[in-house]
Amino acid sequence: MPANEGTRTYDAVIVGGGHNGLVAAAYLARAGRSVLVLERLGHTGGAAVSTRPFAGVDARLSRYSYLVSLLPAKIVRDLGLDFQVRGRTISSYTPVERGGRPTGLLVGGGEQRTREAFARLTGSEREYEAWQRFYGMTGQVAQRVFPTLTEPLPTRDELRRRIDDETAWRALFEEPIGVAVEENFADDLVRGVVLTDALIGTFADAHDASLAQNRCFLYHVIGGGTGAWDVPVGGMGALTDALATAARTTGAVLATGHEAVRIATDGHTAEVTYRTADGEGVAAARHVLVNASPQELAALMGDPSPEPAEGAQLKVNMLLTRLPRLRDASVDPREAFAGTFHIAEGYDQLAIAHAQAAAGELPAAPPSEIYCHSLTDPTILGPDLAGRGYQTLTLFGLHTPARLFARDNDAVREELLKSTLAQLDAHLAEPLTDCLATDADGRPCIEAKTPLDLEHDLRLPGGNIFHRALSWPYAQEESGRWGVETRQANVLLCGAGAVRGGGVSGVPGHNAAMAVLEA
Repeated sequence: MPANEGTRTYDAVIVGGGHNGLVAAAYLARAGRSVLVLERLGHTGGAAVSTRPFAGVDARLSRYSYLVSLLPAKIVRDLGLDFQVRGRTISSYTPVERGGRPTGLLVGGGEQRTREAFARLTGSEREYEAWQRFYGMTGQVAQRVFPTLTEPLPTRDELRRRIDDETAWRALFEEPIGVAVEENFADDLVRGVVLTDALIGTFADAHDASLAQNRCFLYHVIGGGTGAWDVPVGGMGALTDALATAARTTGAVLATGHEAVRIATDGHTAEVTYRTADGEGVAAARHVLVNASPQELAALMGDPSPEPAEGAQLKVNMLLTRLPRLRDASVDPREAFAGTFHIAEGYDQLAIAHAQAAAGELPAAPPSEIYCHSLTDPTILGPDLAGRGYQTLTLFGLHTPARLFARDNDAVREELLKSTLAQLDAHLAEPLTDCLATDADGRPCIEAKTPLDLEHDLRLPGGNIFHRALSWPYAQEESGRWGVETRQANVLLCGAGAVRGGGVSGVPGHNAAMAVLEA
């Protein structure tokens, strides 16, 4: 396909300047390829950005994605990224009322302390021992699966042989995760804590026959080969800023304010038409990498759009003047909020919330989880705020599919936010609103994003943070060698919708770049 007159030609044009697109750009530019990145917005980063959302307040929050687990150290090393993460000493705290008194389960702070916390909650050592066995099993799976994410796709049988544990294979890959949870644990609260990893951004029941919850669980427990979720130093934008620098300094051209509107290809060369404030332009390339959803790819190619898998989450960002006191006075709020603070996430509560949402109703007790980034990484706060003891809170709500917001997004958002915070307040010794900071205009420092908000802001179909239902990390029909291939040999999908996509990982960007370099 000959280029139009005045068309600039590149080895690769990348549509979308989110973190995966930047990873691909950096790898290709380091390999000596000419690369153009077209980004619709006025900045790169996509969903992995840091912003100051509250007027006149020097707090730089990870606005959408907020923790790092799936980013391989290989990518950080290969690209020479100036980026670090910090581990959290506390994994989670889950409050509950039992016997008429507030208590809870604190996981972290050392083995002995965690063992004692389980014993206090359940009255025996059994649940802790089951916890150790279960996560020992998932840890072995993580060690064997995680390294494969940046390799050509293994077949199902190859991955099964690599895992070499039929009990683990059955529990994670063949039976609904609810079976394993119920087989291993007896306490409702402990069961709920385990199950939440299967539901982050995925609307499913523990026993969903599709196993969507299993795929979600798998990606949440294999990160780094350990399953640890770490805090990005400087916020999530620090990662994408480092990636943009790596891409730019090796020669990639990052064009913000450039919206791709059409891809035409004959399978060998391609032209990407883009729109700017000044009109339209065309870039020609041997390869086009699309760091956008499969729906967006279909629209660019003029193909029928696949059915979107709707998102099902509420994201809330907050700034507090202080952390609230807990009803469970045995736990320091600085520890409870340093890890994942589970709210209304007992096993039965999660099942009821899912059933209510599936019936078209907002959950009466919305489940969510919350954590304080600034306890682990205070650099996201200005010196004045940090010195005065201010803290950030990030809340992620579950079981709120996009369909629930269709009638009136603004009204339902407010209703859901109110009931979600009420669930948190039930475990606090003071209302959270008493701790909220105010911005320069006197407004509370709190913002909430529904699936429809994410669809509007980031073009995530149905607000799905994974672009579509997560895939198994092995080859399936038409998945190709790297899991990034499309029907056109020179057009690749390098976003979260690729096989082994989803989450902040850079894996699809790496794999798309490898596919190009092999071509």
